[in-house]
Amino acid sequence: MLSSLRGEAAVHELTPWAKEVVRRADPTIDVQVMFEEDSNTFIFRLSKASRVLIFRLSASQVHGDGREAECERTLQRKIKDLWNLI
Repeated sequence: MLSSLRGEAAVHELTPWAKEVVRRADPTIDVQVMFEEDSNTFIFRLSKASRVLIFRLSASQVHGDGREAECERTLQRKIKDLWNLI
């Protein structure tokens, strides 16, 4: 479980986690985390120079037990996708 908090409150726990994962891969990437209540998803915005990649993690991914590795793999894959943007 990445966060036991729900909704917008979980963003404050997810942001440092996401920044640490991104920092290990590429410290020049900026990451922002937001919560969208309508879809009950967490929106991650990765940016590097003029490249931007936005993706979502569901609340069940963030709050599910034992899904931390899955979330980290997803974030790492999205970092690689950002590198490959033309």
